[in-house]
Amino acid sequence: MAERDQEFLEYIVGAIVDNPSDVKINRTVDERGVLLELTVNPEDMGKIIGKAGATAKAIRTLLRVMGAKHDARYNLKIIEPGGEMAEANNADSQESVTEEDNTEQIKSKAREGLEDLDVEI
Repeated sequence: MAERDQEFLEYIVGAIVDNPSDVKINRTVDERGVLLELTVNPEDMGKIIGKAGATAKAIRTLLRVMGAKHDARYNLKIIEPGGEMAEANNADSQESVTEEDNTEQIKSKAREGLEDLDVEI
């Protein structure tokens, strides 16, 4: 069971992203449970987080279900390409301040893309 959770997460994320070979998962275990740190290609960050964090929440829900089945607690940390934490939200779906920051970053990137198309926001 030890690495089965890591393989499960890698399978799910690999199916979502455009660059599955860039998916890296670091697994650590401590008194609070299993921490899975996810790193993806910078181009795939938006796909992993999803609109308003919906995809990240769905992945955490799947991890919570797996944890319930195996009597374990899973925490998912999504790491930004620069090495910083993009969103810290544990398997209990506790909300994080960084999620709002990511939403603003995604909106900012979307605005930049729309400026190229001469679309007013």
